[in-house]
Amino acid sequence: MGCMDESNQDKRLAERLRALRGERGWSLDQLAVHSDVSRATLSRMEKGEVSPTATVLGRLCAAYGMTMSRLMAMVEENYSPLICRDDQVVWNDKKTGFERRSVSPPSESLNCEVLECRLDPGAEISYSGFSKNNWPKGGLEHHLIMREGALEITIETHTYQLQPGDCLRYKLQGVNCFRADKHSGASYTLVIL
Repeated sequence: MGCMDESNQDKRLAERLRALRGERGWSLDQLAVHSDVSRATLSRMEKGEVSPTATVLGRLCAAYGMTMSRLMAMVEENYSPLICRDDQVVWNDKKTGFERRSVSPPSESLNCEVLECRLDPGAEISYSGFSKNNWPKGGLEHHLIMREGALEITIETHTYQLQPGDCLRYKLQGVNCFRADKHSGASYTLVIL
């Protein structure tokens, strides 16, 4: 078994996004209101013409009430309790310089998720524009363990500077921003419960 190629993953993600909207009976206009993503962008994503950024996927997951890992698990075809590294789903947001590997075997029935994340030097990802009522599974516990580089994280009104070996434990319930060091970037493991 090998890794799913990126074009196949993008196609299946587009199909899943279209199906999620259909399951709710929402028009593109209704989803645009729920997610604060333009109708034109949503249409192009569902047709597979463009790949969503991490920020846009975050907004869509908030609208659908799920974590990004849960959405990516839905893109997978099969469940197995063991997933070899070559078969773990890797998602790249080339626009923001964010790479995310789903280490945990995908499962809709299990809650804990383990991710390996990497931000390019100087990369920044902001998740904002949400109210506490439309965060995906608001209040999930996060454990972020820095592996390499340096990372500045703002969770609502608190800012933290993380170095290799540091662990930040928090509940994600509001605006947050991840900023990688402009020279070294940042690599970290994220455990979500």
